[in-house]
Amino acid sequence: MTQQELSVILEKHQHWIYEDCADWEQMRADLSGMDLFDLDLSGADLRGANLYETDLREVNLICADLRGANLCDADLHGANLSGANLSGACLCDAALYGANLSGANLSGAVLRGANLSKAVLRRADLSGADLNGAYLWRTYLSNANLSKVDLNGAGLRNADLFNANLNGANLSGADLHNADLCAADLSEANLSCAKLVGTCLCDADLSDADL
Repeated sequence: MTQQELSVILEKHQHWIYEDCADWEQMRADLSGMDLFDLDLSGADLRGANLYETDLREVNLICADLRGANLCDADLHGANLSGANLSGACLCDAALYGANLSGANLSGAVLRGANLSKAVLRRADLSGADLNGAYLWRTYLSNANLSKVDLNGAGLRNADLFNANLNGANLSGADLHNADLCAADLSEANLSCAKLVGTCLCDADLSDADL
C-alpha cells in the first residue's frame, strides 16, 4: 500500500468516527492483513480501526490515536509508538519486539501473549492492562504506571522496572529472574509463585504484598 492510498482510507475513517455523512457505516478503516511496512501514521486517528494481522514493522505511529483498535496478531516489530494512545486497544499475541512505546497510553489494553521483549515503555501508562502470559524479556519499564495490571505468568526476565508503579498488580507465577525492581511500588501486589531469583528489590515498597 502506498502512503497516498493510506491517506484516502484514513480520510474515510474520520467519517466513520464522526458519523457525519451518508454511508459512514461502510467507511471504517479495515487494514487487516495489509502491508504498511515503514509508512508514516504519525498523529493518525485510527480509533476503532481493524488492524488485525497487519504488517506495521518500522511504522511511524508517534502520537497516533489507536483507542479501541484491533491490533491482535499485528506485527509492530521496531515500530515507533511513543506518545500513542492505545487505551482499550486489543493487542493479543501482537509482536512488539523492540518497539518504542515510551510515554504511550496503554491503560486497559489487552496484551495477552504479546511479545514486548526489548520494547521501550518508559513512563508508559499500562494501568489496568491485561498482560497475562506476555513476554517482556529485557523490556524497559522504568517509571511506568503498571498499577492493577495483570501479569500472571508473564515473562519479565532481566526487565527494567526501576521506580515502576505496580500497586495492586497481579504478578502471580511471573518470571522476574534478574529483573530490576529497585524503588518500585509493589504495595498490595500479588507475587505468589513468582520467580524472584536474582531479582533486585532494593528500596521497593512491598507493604501488604502477597509473597
